[in-house]
Amino acid sequence: MAVGKNKRLTKGKKGGKKKAVDPFLRKEMYTVKAPSMFAVRNTGKTIVTKTTGIKIASESLKGRVFEHSLADLNGGDESQGYRKIKLICEDVQGTNVVTNFHGMDITRDKLCSMIRKWQTLIEAHVDVRTTDGYLLRLFCIAFTKKQPNQNVKSSCYAQTGAVRAIRKKMFEIMTEEASKCDLKELVQKFISMPEAIAQEIDKRCQSIFPLQNVCIRKVKILKKPKFDLTKLMEMHGDNLNEDTGAKMDKISAENTVKKLKGAGGRL
Repeated sequence: MAVGKNKRLTKGKKGGKKKAVDPFLRKEMYTVKAPSMFAVRNTGKTIVTKTTGIKIASESLKGRVFEHSLADLNGGDESQGYRKIKLICEDVQGTNVVTNFHGMDITRDKLCSMIRKWQTLIEAHVDVRTTDGYLLRLFCIAFTKKQPNQNVKSSCYAQTGAVRAIRKKMFEIMTEEASKCDLKELVQKFISMPEAIAQEIDKRCQSIFPLQNVCIRKVKILKKPKFDLTKLMEMHGDNLNEDTGAKMDKISAENTVKKLKGAGGRL
């Protein structure tokens, strides 16, 4: 071996074992707040990496989508458990994640349970714009059922003409119901029991062909208006339960001010 050459005989191997660090030490918790149309406002917690350098925690949260069951959002009503509601983070205030409605769907098992033999499935989808500028795509589904006086025949198929007429009614009702209200009112129509839009479709189509299991299957938000914090706060209604301090008795406060007058202070 040449003189002066250090062949790392005294040193250990390169890249020794790194110290195991718990990744959760670099995380922080935020509370997810649902809009005021839902009964349960604190829907859960979400974690995010703490602010380090130019990577800000609140910026990482914006645009995050949370999926909830409507049963959990409406205080444990199991009859609404098949509905899935998507909420998107629009703003972060302190440790609160302020969300807005982002979409709706139904679970696969519910959809499969509605599809049966001996009936016609009718689907329709339409793009509608609400009064506050949201562009949504609504998907509706319905199934034919037997006539009240039908005994012999086991099937209840609708003719193509009847299917077209029902689909046309669906387009009309969905456009009419969605275009005359804002997003908050429209979401309330979706989550109401029974469903307001589906009930209207069922009622108006009875003269064409009797229907069953009519529902708004899916809702997608295609375009949103420019972000407005005031409108978002209106959607949440109650300023996220901010601590505004204890209520003070007006009379006792005035008496305190009178006592302090002339005591050397500015009062």
